[in-house]
Amino acid sequence: MKVLIVGAGPAGSTAAYYLAQAGIDVTVLEKTSFPREKVCGDGLTPRAVREIQKLGLPHAVEEGWRRNKGLRLIAGGRTIELPWPEVADFPAYGLIRTRLGFDEDLARHAESAGAVVLERHSVTSALTADDGRVTGVRASILDESGRKTGETRDFHADVVLAADGNSTRTAVSLGMHKRDDRPLGVAVRTYFTSPRHEDDWMEGWLELPGKSGKPLPGYGWVFGVGDGTSNVGLGILNSSKEFGKLDYKQVLREWTAGMPSEWGFTPENQVGEIRGAALPMGFNRTPHYSPGLLLLGDAGGMVSPFNGEGISYAMESARFAAEFIIDASSRSVSAGWTADDADAHLSRYADYVRDQWGSHFTLGRMFASLIGKPAVMKLALRTGMPIPVLMRFVVRMLANLTDPSAKGFEDRVIRVLEMLVPATSNTSSARALTPAGSDTAVSATTS
Repeated sequence: MKVLIVGAGPAGSTAAYYLAQAGIDVTVLEKTSFPREKVCGDGLTPRAVREIQKLGLPHAVEEGWRRNKGLRLIAGGRTIELPWPEVADFPAYGLIRTRLGFDEDLARHAESAGAVVLERHSVTSALTADDGRVTGVRASILDESGRKTGETRDFHADVVLAADGNSTRTAVSLGMHKRDDRPLGVAVRTYFTSPRHEDDWMEGWLELPGKSGKPLPGYGWVFGVGDGTSNVGLGILNSSKEFGKLDYKQVLREWTAGMPSEWGFTPENQVGEIRGAALPMGFNRTPHYSPGLLLLGDAGGMVSPFNGEGISYAMESARFAAEFIIDASSRSVSAGWTADDADAHLSRYADYVRDQWGSHFTLGRMFASLIGKPAVMKLALRTGMPIPVLMRFVVRMLANLTDPSAKGFEDRVIRVLEMLVPATSNTSSARALTPAGSDTAVSATTS
């Protein structure tokens, strides 16, 4: 079986590693060249660290990885530090690593297992057979400056994995547009040289005070990178009435202007520009499986509506997809499976992803809707921040750090909550698939 992966981010490189390690012929097409930046908070929760451990990816401090103890939450004039919970299935630490280094480490790790990674190959569209099955992709070849050379190349494979992020030209070329019935966020971030660069906590601001003291919309973070800089950024959800109406970069400037001067979050200490990106949440592009094509990570909207975390879900979806492909490939040899048998098996990938996170994402969608209302958010913070036990539960819920087999109170409560809601659908879309290049789509009402 031959596999083609579009995108060498956390999802693409993770899938490539597992597939290559199993002896599958796998090629990854990456539109940029390494090292390259990605807009991200650079924070990895224990859920993401677990995937890094499963990959066997080295993450020593001397190689640019910085461990952290947990979350420091700030709101309503209060600050509370919450260590990462001790959960059997997860490590008890998080990591900070810039995407500049993280993504290249992952890609080289995949290459070390035997994957072929082709940089400066910008995929423009999927290739299909007469019956609509995806059979490959078409890529524009870029020069060292990232400009098109005018040369294109077609790649063919038995299975294509779209791991090309929120913009996912692979899926969009097939008419798979984002769903307006699912949450969407926007995040902006920059770096500052700061004495806080060695902070042992991932700091989250649940309220953003401006320089005048007037509250600003959204939530923020301050993550010490350990290299002399801190990653400082903010996010806002489309459930907020201010979404799409603000200059988010200016909001970040106003927020940091109100911070203590000794932190160094000032224009003269800024490293690089303020950059932004969309956060596709709650399965906002479906279906996750169609003949010959699987969507991974951000391409399938696999960002948590609870906390904007996407790396862990990208890497997990990649591991799941690789497992289904490896199983189908081995059975094709040992059990004489036909192409139809393999397709039937691969189609289970979408159901499996839905079973893993569908109910959690449904709760997250409800949460995203509520926190977009300032009065609700203010009441929740005033109620929860003074109660550490409650906030520890909230952190476990938001970061999805639960043990399905555990009998502890928090785990049982979370399991009950997820049992009470329908799982978010990811296998089909109630909207019509629109022609490639169209910006219109019919809204859907789904669970």
